[in-house]
Amino acid sequence: MDESGQISRQQFIESMREQFEHTMGQVAEAVNTAADGAWIDASEHAVRNAFAEFRQTAYSQALQMRIEATESSFSPSEEPEERKTARK
Repeated sequence: MDESGQISRQQFIESMREQFEHTMGQVAEAVNTAADGAWIDASEHAVRNAFAEFRQTAYSQALQMRIEATESSFSPSEEPEERKTARK
């Protein structure tokens, strides 16, 4: 995360690596356990659900990191300009 309130691409990727590997494992398992002749039909639902969960987790993680980056870019001891002006 940097001072601009944006997330670091690399830190985000690293934070999602374990979840990504877990999701890819779910995809491989779903395809491997599907019956011959029904690979798509037997695995499609499980794969779709795995990716939906991953998508939600990734998006939530990115948003949380952005919130934290934005919060850390503000100095807690510095008073907002509007308050300074309003008190004058």
